[in-house]
Amino acid sequence: MPFPLDHEFVRAAALAADGSADPSAEFIEPHRALARRVKTLVAAYRSPESALHGSERAVAAALTHLRALRSVQTASGLFAGGDNVQSPPDSAFTVNDVCDAHVLAAAAGPEMADVTAALAEIAGAATESLLTGGVHTPNHRWELSAALARLHRSFPDDRLLARAEEWVAEGVDIDAEGLYSERSAVYASIVTNPALLLLAEVLGRPDLVDAVERNLTATLDLIRPDGTVETVHSRRQDQRMSFALWPYLPYYRLLAIRTGRGDFARAARMAAADGIHDPDLLAQTLLTPDLARALPAPDPEQLPRDRYLPTARLAAHASATAHTVVYGGSDVPEHRRIRSGLACNPTFLRLFAGAAVLDAVRLSRGFFDLGPFRAAEMERLADHRYRLTQTLTSAYYQPLPKDRRRDDGAYRLVDEGRFSAAMAFPDRPQDEVSHTTRIEVDLRDDGADLRIDISGPRVPWALELTFRPGGLPEGAEQLGDGRWCLTTGPVTYRVGDDEIRVEADVEAGEPLAGPDRSDVLRYDPGQDYTVVGGTDATTGTRVYIGGQGPHTLTVALRARRPAPGV
Repeated sequence: MPFPLDHEFVRAAALAADGSADPSAEFIEPHRALARRVKTLVAAYRSPESALHGSERAVAAALTHLRALRSVQTASGLFAGGDNVQSPPDSAFTVNDVCDAHVLAAAAGPEMADVTAALAEIAGAATESLLTGGVHTPNHRWELSAALARLHRSFPDDRLLARAEEWVAEGVDIDAEGLYSERSAVYASIVTNPALLLLAEVLGRPDLVDAVERNLTATLDLIRPDGTVETVHSRRQDQRMSFALWPYLPYYRLLAIRTGRGDFARAARMAAADGIHDPDLLAQTLLTPDLARALPAPDPEQLPRDRYLPTARLAAHASATAHTVVYGGSDVPEHRRIRSGLACNPTFLRLFAGAAVLDAVRLSRGFFDLGPFRAAEMERLADHRYRLTQTLTSAYYQPLPKDRRRDDGAYRLVDEGRFSAAMAFPDRPQDEVSHTTRIEVDLRDDGADLRIDISGPRVPWALELTFRPGGLPEGAEQLGDGRWCLTTGPVTYRVGDDEIRVEADVEAGEPLAGPDRSDVLRYDPGQDYTVVGGTDATTGTRVYIGGQGPHTLTVALRARRPAPGV
């Protein structure tokens, strides 16, 4: 039996739409924002819960924005602006909203006739370019396919359907754990999941809904206590961001209602915990009426909870005291470069203890300027124990063999993995130098125990612990510029009644570096960043432990929080 309507949710969605769709304001915006605003205005006009219901001002504002949108549509039908030139997928984002707005406007009666006609004109002008256009990222395939499917829905054309099916025939790029190949919360929630749900409806492909459900299931264990989704393993821009859960709201909500899943209902409530602020939700409730129905009863939170995603090499342990994430899935060791589209974040551990948050644990090594520790392997040793390993290798090159020499000295310009030179490196004998780092992590209900083994030649290293602002590291010595040093005793980072305590002990190696060794106690992003004057350094309160390796170090991280109800 279907769930009753959730009038409170619809009213909240209408309020968010009204806040964004002020018809008296003048907006000069990119094409995607213009299309989204038109869609929101039309939805507000249609919704009895909106202050703009039936408003002539909403119609007039929509027409003003549509004229602005048509003015940035080029002769090809694609839209001007943005980093990508003449981009079919970027234009597809806009056309998706244009087509949704067309569905809403076409059913609104004669008062919306001019809006409907203007939307049809814009959609028609873009059709041929989207029909033949290409893409350059995985999620673009689904966004472009969704635009083709929406165009076909409003303006039936078998060519559009065939082209969408051609893209979808490549297969959805989802792994065994339910993560899309980009491993991105941003693109899963804003692009891939909504696109696949639309394609499932238009193409009659229930398997695409199954893919979305699998992705949402995987994401459940990536939800952090602060209402964000883990992104350290992402291959896109959000690997450096904190990404809120709320963009997932319509998809957790819709599938919870359609399947009765209480765990999805719980996630939907978490996504709306700070209120409804997405102005697009009102249009979605009109286009997909199931979304406006009441949620099933949510499942209670199950603690403690463990999850290991071997495809991304990401583990999480959650308890009432701490939520700890261990990560060993960087693409950099294999590809030996920093690149857009690779997972490059060197953070290998995070720890949440209420308001006290250890945002990033990273390890720098001064080995041929090859950058911080990024695990090449992650092994699950036991239920709560993991080993991260990376071996770095560099070389010194010997003279060329006689049969490889050239009289003119003009040898090939080759990248040897660390730098490039006109020295025909592959043709030379080489003497390798290697450096291995192993980190064993034992996850506990109150934090984690680390055993860090740094072997190889004598090089400087520094373990950086970056805490979210809000407290001070008691027991640490200040280095300046938000940097602190752990020396002999423990360090406690306290925010309110929540705290994280850090204790370190040397099992083998020289004594740890003191506060006078700022040359050692620092984060080094490696030459891939510094050669172009860049960095991927964190900000916040940073505590360092460091020395001259080889070293074997143990670090205990302990979270403390007041008991519930205290």
